[in-house]
Amino acid sequence: MSTLKGKTLFITGASRGIGKAIALRAAQDGANIVVAAKTKDPHPKLPGTVDSAVKEIEAAGGKALGCITDIRDEAQIAAAVRQALATFGSIDILVNNASAIFLAGSLKTPAKRFDLMHAINTRGTFLTSQFCLPHLLRAENPHILTISPPLNLEAKWFAPHVAYSIAKFGMSLCVLGMADEFRNQGVAVNALWPKTAIATAAVQNVLGGEEMVRRCRKLEIMSDAAYAILTRASRECTGRFYIDEEVLREEGVTDFDQYAVTPGSDLLPDFFV
Repeated sequence: MSTLKGKTLFITGASRGIGKAIALRAAQDGANIVVAAKTKDPHPKLPGTVDSAVKEIEAAGGKALGCITDIRDEAQIAAAVRQALATFGSIDILVNNASAIFLAGSLKTPAKRFDLMHAINTRGTFLTSQFCLPHLLRAENPHILTISPPLNLEAKWFAPHVAYSIAKFGMSLCVLGMADEFRNQGVAVNALWPKTAIATAAVQNVLGGEEMVRRCRKLEIMSDAAYAILTRASRECTGRFYIDEEVLREEGVTDFDQYAVTPGSDLLPDFFV
């Protein structure tokens, strides 16, 4: 595959951030994008809504369907999948991007935060994959790409924020299991994770503000890496835990300053890498 033209991508959390960046990259090819996200009205701190993402995707050359979807609710996932099929006729690619983060130690993590992260990250990834898979199995070059880290059980990745780490690694365990489960049926199931911190609203509002953003890479490094994976033959690349920079080096990219918010800066490594 060398293009996503005419392919239908179902992307969770695509109203902003990495999910929207992946959508916009696919839109340049003329892809169909299902924006499955829950932001209907503007958020006071987070930019973007489902409607604004749809407009940007269409302006970039794609076709878009906005589905207000809270992936904690399986009925809403099912409804979004039905809408996708009614509008575009197929689902070729699923991007499990939606995620919740709460960085705190075990004694400072309320049960509601634990439940939220697990409901969105692990459970949401599992259920969205479950609802999309019957349709992916009929696609020509089906992919599931989950934005989650390489599996690494070193204690240092758990100790500072046990609940968050378990929830993110739950997404990666879905990748590990489903890749093997559907290998013989030709569905590629992979993970993608950044080598460095990415300039998202979460970084700016939750982790460190403008100073941290200056030491990040732009969203486009993730969207370019995702594009490279999703245009590969599904039967030849599954069960991989990709790192954005490594994917792009495989594609021949050598200039990574283009992705830096501040070229030449001391970049911050991401969690779990």
